[in-house]
Amino acid sequence: MKPIYKILTLSIILTILACGNSENEAAISIEKSDDRIKVSKAQFEENKMALGSLEEKTFPVSVKVNGIIDVPPENKAVVNSITGGYIKTIPLLVGDIVKKGQKVATIESPEFVRMQQEYMEVKEQLNYLKSEYERQNRMFKENIISQKVYLKAESQYKTANASYKGLKKQLSMLNINPIKVEEGYITSIVNIYAPISGSITKVSVSKGSYVSPTTSILEIIDNDHVHIELSAFEKDIMTIKKEQKIIFSIPEASDETYEAKVYLVGTAIEANRTIKVHGHPHDDSQYFLTGMFVNAEIMTDNTIAMALPENAFVSLENDIYILVLDEEKNANFYFKQVKVEAVKTANGFTELKDFKGLKKTDKVLVNGAFSLIGD
Repeated sequence: MKPIYKILTLSIILTILACGNSENEAAISIEKSDDRIKVSKAQFEENKMALGSLEEKTFPVSVKVNGIIDVPPENKAVVNSITGGYIKTIPLLVGDIVKKGQKVATIESPEFVRMQQEYMEVKEQLNYLKSEYERQNRMFKENIISQKVYLKAESQYKTANASYKGLKKQLSMLNINPIKVEEGYITSIVNIYAPISGSITKVSVSKGSYVSPTTSILEIIDNDHVHIELSAFEKDIMTIKKEQKIIFSIPEASDETYEAKVYLVGTAIEANRTIKVHGHPHDDSQYFLTGMFVNAEIMTDNTIAMALPENAFVSLENDIYILVLDEEKNANFYFKQVKVEAVKTANGFTELKDFKGLKKTDKVLVNGAFSLIGD
């Protein structure tokens, strides 16, 4: 007999569960009659619906622009060589982080040897010419030699001195220590150092490549001080001012929005009839990369308009609807489905462009409309 009792008990449980599901379905069922939507007060409360009415809200007036993430010119560096030569080593890859003054490449050339030899020769000549100039100067003062002889010695000394200083400066520009050269150390290889700190964004050469002074060896960008470079159309430029708020996003990288402010407005129209607007992001901790595409809005003004909470609006087949309370009777709410035209949303409220006869005293379903419209 025990199996029979178990079967009967299970049947009773399933029957109770089935009844319970039917009651829940009835609790959220919606009745439509005479083109109105009927919702009982029990359904209204159970589904946490809410009523509201038109309110005056402030909405920003904005100008839509596009642009890119960029850095100031002083945060970009193209590394090249002072003179021509062959790449001896280039150990860095795109994406590597470097510090200012870090060695990034070495170049080899017989020209470096020639310059050091010339420097040593001029230095030795300078020692002799200096002594000769001082001797001739004393003799000229004692009227032993003519002025012509003295001026020739002076000219030779000053010319050699100028050559010495010029060659010394050239060696310093090549990162060759003149003191080492004077000690007899001559090298055919020079080091190239990073002019700024940042990340390597381009490597244009490989080991063994010949580079001239105009050849870009690599590029470095410091992303610590990024800005947004926007292009505004000529028709909008009169409304854009310094310090205005910018809301921008990077659609290809994130759904987040960020804030910035207008820092500079260009003073010249580009060939495509746009003008540059320079903005500074508020959050410097965000890792923006140079060249990222930006969609932005510049907040140029504010306007006051009638609005409803954004949850009151439901899109259906390219149209927008709200539910307006038409009647409250016998513990039921009766709503009319009204087509409206929405303009913009800000701070949780959506501006209405066309009220369709809606009054400020009318009650609108501001929470729960989505589950009713289109059912």
